[in-house]
Amino acid sequence: MKALQYRVFGHVPEVVDIPTPDPQPGQIRLKVTAAGLCHSDHVVMNTPESAFRFGRLPLTLGHEGAGVVDALGEGVGGVGIGDAVAVYGPWGCGLCVKCAVGKENYCIHARSLSIRPPGLGSPGAIAEYMIVGDVRHLVPLHDLDPVANVSLTDAGLTPYHAIKKSIPKLTAGSTALVIGVGGLGHVAVQILRQLTGSTVIATDLTEAKLELALRHGAHHAIQSDHEAIATIRTLAGPAGVQSVFDFVGSQSTVTTAAAVVGAEGDVSIIGIGGGKLPVGFQTTAFDVDVRSPYWGSRSELIEVFAMARRGQLQVEVETFTLDEAAEAYDKLARGQINGRAVVIPHT
Repeated sequence: MKALQYRVFGHVPEVVDIPTPDPQPGQIRLKVTAAGLCHSDHVVMNTPESAFRFGRLPLTLGHEGAGVVDALGEGVGGVGIGDAVAVYGPWGCGLCVKCAVGKENYCIHARSLSIRPPGLGSPGAIAEYMIVGDVRHLVPLHDLDPVANVSLTDAGLTPYHAIKKSIPKLTAGSTALVIGVGGLGHVAVQILRQLTGSTVIATDLTEAKLELALRHGAHHAIQSDHEAIATIRTLAGPAGVQSVFDFVGSQSTVTTAAAVVGAEGDVSIIGIGGGKLPVGFQTTAFDVDVRSPYWGSRSELIEVFAMARRGQLQVEVETFTLDEAAEAYDKLARGQINGRAVVIPHT
């Protein structure tokens, strides 16, 4: 089969021919119908060998995956050949107190057991076929289009998980701020409009991203420049922003978040840009919660798909063939993807 692999440190990924894997007992093989690309993959490919924590190379990329069940290992139940499914990506041990309630994203033992998500240590979805280790990592797609919705497994689940914790603060008259209107941010705008009574402000660097935010329901879309903090404060009023969702996570965006969040508000640093927000008396407004959420639970992914099925979420998608996947990563790195890039392996 063909797969996109990161093979040599510091080099671009390559499309290669590798053996098609056979499922072992308890495993499921998927014929991949769609695979999403993410900035997290660039973190994998830009991590030096001395600090690499994503297993061994070569690594088949892609932690957003959907497919059709193609083969079953011995003892697998709950799915059948031909079932259309999406892959729940943050794999855990399945036994700890977090996994027991579906929060494998916060598995207590994943690191010590070297359990890694697909594309982030285990073979990923940017391939013609992939192996999923347990049926609990599959969520039925039913009638959802895999190409249009595969990115919801991260770009929908991650903002949904972050926003869900803030909903009690996002009542009518409140203000929410989305920093970075990329693959996750433009979905976050939609979730906020569907689930809260907030006025939604979005910030980004480019006009195309600001237009994307407005198209998906943001009340205000402003340039992320030296005037942004003052503009956000004016729009939010004396109470400040109740919830900030930073999908960039650079030092400049984290600083913006701290400057605009109001008393008893919260800041969710979701982007992995390396920014840090000190926590302590008088470093933010009074009683501000600062969080760094990661992915989401399996049950939350089911809820995200339910929203998509009702037409409440729409991911902007640009599609590529498997042979074009390396080019898609280059466009993503250059900021030339509006929304999410999706690879369709069997085209």
